[in-house]
Amino acid sequence: MASFAISIFSSSSFALSCKNYRPFLSPTAFSAKPISIKASSASLDYSTPSSVIEQKPLKPTKTNCWEWKFKDNVINIYYEEHENESTDHAKNILMIPTISDVSTVQEWRAVAKDILGRVGKVNWRATVVDWPGLGYSSRPKMDYDADVMEKFLVDFIKEISSPENDFVIFGGGHAATIAIRAAKKGLVKPKAIAAVAPTWAGPLPIVFGRDPSMQTRYGLLRGTLRAPAVGWMMYNMLVSNEGAIQSQYKSHVYANPKNVTPAIVQSRYKLTTKKGSRFVPAAFLTGLLDPVTSREEFLELYAELEGEMPILVVSTEGSPKRSKAEMEALREAKGVSKFVEVPGALLPQEEYPRMVAEELYQFLQENFEVNA
Repeated sequence: MASFAISIFSSSSFALSCKNYRPFLSPTAFSAKPISIKASSASLDYSTPSSVIEQKPLKPTKTNCWEWKFKDNVINIYYEEHENESTDHAKNILMIPTISDVSTVQEWRAVAKDILGRVGKVNWRATVVDWPGLGYSSRPKMDYDADVMEKFLVDFIKEISSPENDFVIFGGGHAATIAIRAAKKGLVKPKAIAAVAPTWAGPLPIVFGRDPSMQTRYGLLRGTLRAPAVGWMMYNMLVSNEGAIQSQYKSHVYANPKNVTPAIVQSRYKLTTKKGSRFVPAAFLTGLLDPVTSREEFLELYAELEGEMPILVVSTEGSPKRSKAEMEALREAKGVSKFVEVPGALLPQEEYPRMVAEELYQFLQENFEVNA
């Protein structure tokens, strides 16, 4: 059972009461330097402290809720707005959590505050959003798949953006690949994308493959997890208990088991007890949220964006072997402008936020601050 349990991440409690808030993303155009399509793989030296000493004062985080209307459902979508006190000429980042059974905005908060606090030529602001069915967003029983998640991302960007409102996307895991797929289709038009520990295969398909017999088994498991009574029992056994969460964190979510504290485990466990928590994990576990079905398709997504926008890939030193192989396939790949590696496993932005922020901020400087 443990071999296909789901990766899990966290946040604090929030009672959703949706109104039609509009995010703060302003129609400020980027002044990006010409795109360099030559791949690079130089990472920063983490043995020396960051040269950033002075920090900009930040405003308190704003929490908002947007009603996403999808088919017959109205889903309350939770998102946060991070900005510093000076909003003059601000440029915008959309941060999207890694998809997992307790995926949440929490994983990007430290990175957002780090980047926004840095003193540079550009004022950055960030929106961090929870996926439908995850985090603090509502969790209706729906047929979740990669197309549904892509549709959500496209609709949310339309809600917070406008034709003259440029933005950058930072995404982790499957979120990065879904964003890149949407960009490849022309459904979203970010000025740049950073893919942090990018993945494309769910926990079962990456281990056991996608042949017809396995697909049948995945369908049976998915149906069982979605069932009213037995589904909760199986979900509680596989995911929604502190022992399973601790095991997953120590095995592949974090690289250093010492970073997995009782407080982290308890806070993550609380997220798995919310009503409707099992529906998205049932889809993710069995491969329905996979944006592609092969490494060839994965690489093709990046290749088709060659010259369209800068793309940063942030790989990790301690990822599980199969996930690491997919990240390594992007080294020197067509369409990847820059490839770097940081400590961590599948959630480096939460385990090592300063190091991830260093790489992301350097990427922003290289592409948007040179001519600012």
